[in-house]
Amino acid sequence: MEAEIPGNEPAASAPKGHSYGSDKSKILARLRRIEGQVRGVARMVEEDQYCLDILTQLSAIIAGSRATGLLVLEDHIRGCVVNGDPADQEATLDELMSAIERFNRSLN
Repeated sequence: MEAEIPGNEPAASAPKGHSYGSDKSKILARLRRIEGQVRGVARMVEEDQYCLDILTQLSAIIAGSRATGLLVLEDHIRGCVVNGDPADQEATLDELMSAIERFNRSLN
């Protein structure tokens, strides 16, 4: 069962496409690396490894997640915001600011 993250609901008017197509393989590679790191940390906990070693690995996971999120955000700005419908500019900017606020909360 997948946990819901408050504030991460898709926008009602979100476009069906995506703007990260050119970076899709890079994003997937980063996510697979993060997935492997998470499995590694779980194994470390199961094996009762030293706390500070676990914290070091968690820091790497957080940094990798942050970098991946920034790449997706950059692609969204370049593709969906810059190339968005000028008639929807205000709504697009509101959606972008909301996304940045949610992402920034996850960094703190």
